[in-house]
Amino acid sequence: MAQEDQEYRQTIINRLRERNRRDVLPFKEIIQQNNRLLDSVAQLKADNLKISVENEQLRTAISTGGGGGKDSTAAQLAIAALEKKLLAQQEELTALHKRKGENSQLIVDLNLKMEKQQQIIASKEQSLAEQKNTNASLKAEVQMLKSSLEELKNLNTTLRDEYTALQLAFSALEDKLRNVQDENRRLLDRLMHYKAKDADKLNEENESFIRKRLPSIFRKRSDKLKRELEDAVREPNSSFTHHRNSSGSSIHGGAGGDAYDDSDRDTLSGDHNIETGCDAEMYGSPQDPFHTGGMGSYMKSANPTNIYMKFEAHETESHAVRWSPIERVIATGGADRKVKLWDVGKGSSEPRSVLGGSSAGINSVDFDSTGTYIIGTSNDYGARVWTVGDNRLRLTLSKHTLTGHSGKVMAAKYIQEPVKVVTGSHDRTLKIWDLRSIACIETKFAGSSCNDLVTTDSLGSTIISGHYDKKIRFWDIRTEKQADDILMNAKITSLDLSKDCNYLICSVRDDTIKLLDLRKNQVISTFSNEHFKLSCDWARASFNMNATKIACGSSDGVIYIWNVMGNLECELKGHASGSGLFHSSAVNAVSWSPNFNALASVGKGKKCLIYTES
Repeated sequence: MAQEDQEYRQTIINRLRERNRRDVLPFKEIIQQNNRLLDSVAQLKADNLKISVENEQLRTAISTGGGGGKDSTAAQLAIAALEKKLLAQQEELTALHKRKGENSQLIVDLNLKMEKQQQIIASKEQSLAEQKNTNASLKAEVQMLKSSLEELKNLNTTLRDEYTALQLAFSALEDKLRNVQDENRRLLDRLMHYKAKDADKLNEENESFIRKRLPSIFRKRSDKLKRELEDAVREPNSSFTHHRNSSGSSIHGGAGGDAYDDSDRDTLSGDHNIETGCDAEMYGSPQDPFHTGGMGSYMKSANPTNIYMKFEAHETESHAVRWSPIERVIATGGADRKVKLWDVGKGSSEPRSVLGGSSAGINSVDFDSTGTYIIGTSNDYGARVWTVGDNRLRLTLSKHTLTGHSGKVMAAKYIQEPVKVVTGSHDRTLKIWDLRSIACIETKFAGSSCNDLVTTDSLGSTIISGHYDKKIRFWDIRTEKQADDILMNAKITSLDLSKDCNYLICSVRDDTIKLLDLRKNQVISTFSNEHFKLSCDWARASFNMNATKIACGSSDGVIYIWNVMGNLECELKGHASGSGLFHSSAVNAVSWSPNFNALASVGKGKKCLIYTES
C-alpha cells in the first residue's frame, strides 16, 4: 500500500514538473529579458538619484556663493553636464519603459495563443478518447462477428449434411411417387370403366322409361339423333356444327347436345299436355313478356321497367349475372361458391341446375356463343368450365378446372370457341388456355391487376382488358406484345362491347361510365349522375341488344339506364310488391339479354331481379 502511494505521489510530481516545463519553457527567454530590463531600470534609478543628489549639492553650493567666480563657472558646467547626462538617462529610461510595455503586450498575446492551443489540445484529447472507445467497440464487434461467422460455418456444414440426407429421402419419395402415380393411373382407368358401365346402364334405364311412358318423345329424340348423325357424317370436321344449326334447338331450349327439350321436362314432372306446353315454350304466348313481336317492335327501345321475376339467387352476396346467348336462361355466381342456372322463360324461382366445384366465391360467369359451355372465375385462383347439358351422364362433358394464376381470377372469355379461353387475374397477368389439353399456352404480363376483359370476335384476335392502374389495354393474340392502351381517370371495374365491336363501355371507379369509339380509340361520351356510385371494384355495366342503351347498378340499390346520347332515361329502384326497396343494398352486376329487351341484376342483398317491358 505504501509503495502504491509513493508511486502515486511520484506520478503527480512528474506530471506537475512536466506541466511546469511545458508552461515555462516558451516564455523563459522573455522572462529573462524582462528581468534584465528590470535590473537596468533599478540601476538607472539609482544613478539618477545619485546625480540628483549631486546636482542639489552643487545648486546649494552655488546659492551660498562659496568658492569664487571660477568655481562657480566650473560648477555650472558640471551642472550642465549632469543635466545633460540626466536627460540622456531619462530618455533611455523612457525607451526601456516602452520596450517593457511591448514585452508585456507580447506576453499577453502569447498567453492568449497558449490558451487557444490548450483548448485545441483538450478537444484533440477528447476526440482521441472517443476514437479509442470507438476502436474498442469495433474490436468487440469484430470479435462477435468472428464468433457468428464460426457459428454460421458450423450451421452451414450441418445444413449441407441435412440437404444431402433430404436429397436421398427425396429420391426415395420420387420413386414412391412414381409407383403411386402408376397405381393411381390404373385405378382411374378402372374407375372410368366402371363409371362408363354405370352411365350406360342409367341411360338404358332412361331410354326404357321414356320408351314405355313417352313413346312420342322417344320417336322425336330418335329422329333428332338420326339427323345429328347424318350431319356429323356429312361434316366430319365440324364437331360443334349441330349445336348451332340443329333444327331441334329453340330460343330457350337446351343447347345442341341436350337429350330432350323443355317439353320433355314438363312431361316428366307431371305435365301431360305435351303439345300445348311445347308450343307455348317454343314460340311464346301473347302474355309472355319475352315475346316482343320481332325486331321491329324491339327497336322502339322501351325501357324494361317492370319486375318480371324476383328471387333469392344465392345464400350470400351475388357477384355476377349473365344471359345465355340462345336461351331464356341466366347464370349467376355468388360468394357461396356456386354457379346457378335459372330458367327465366318458365318463371321458375328454383334453379335449373347448380354447378359446384369452386372452393371460393365466384367473380364472373360467361357463356360461349352456342350456350353449350359456361365458364366461372373464382377467388381460389382458378376458373372452371362446365357443360350446360341435360340430365344424362356424359363422361366426355365433365368439369374442367384451369389453375395457374397466383391471384384471384376476375374475368374470363371464350376465344376461338369452344377451343380456347382467356382469363384475367389480380396477379397482373392474362392467360390463354387450350381447353383440349387443359393447359395454359400463353401468358401476357399486363403489369397491373385485371378487373375485366372482352374479346372483339369469336376468333379473339384482339383482347381488351381493364386494369387497376386506370388503363384499358389492347392485346393482339397474333403477336407477343401489347398493341395499345388508353388511360382513364380511375381504375377500371368492367368492360362491355357492342355486337359490331365498334363501341366499348367501361365503368370507372370515379363513378362514371365511358363510351369509347374503337375505330378512333377515344372517349366519345361520359355518363354520370349525382346519385350514381359504383358499389365495388368489379361492378359490371352492360350494353343492351342493339347498343343504344347502357345500364349499370349503383351502391344505393338503383339501376341507372342511359341512352348512348348521354341522357338518363330511367332509374330502376326495384320496388317489391307493397313497399320498400327490393334491392336492400348495392347492385353489383347487370346483364342485358342479347335477344330480348330484358335486364337481369344481382347485388349484395342475395337477390336477383329480372326487368322486362311494362
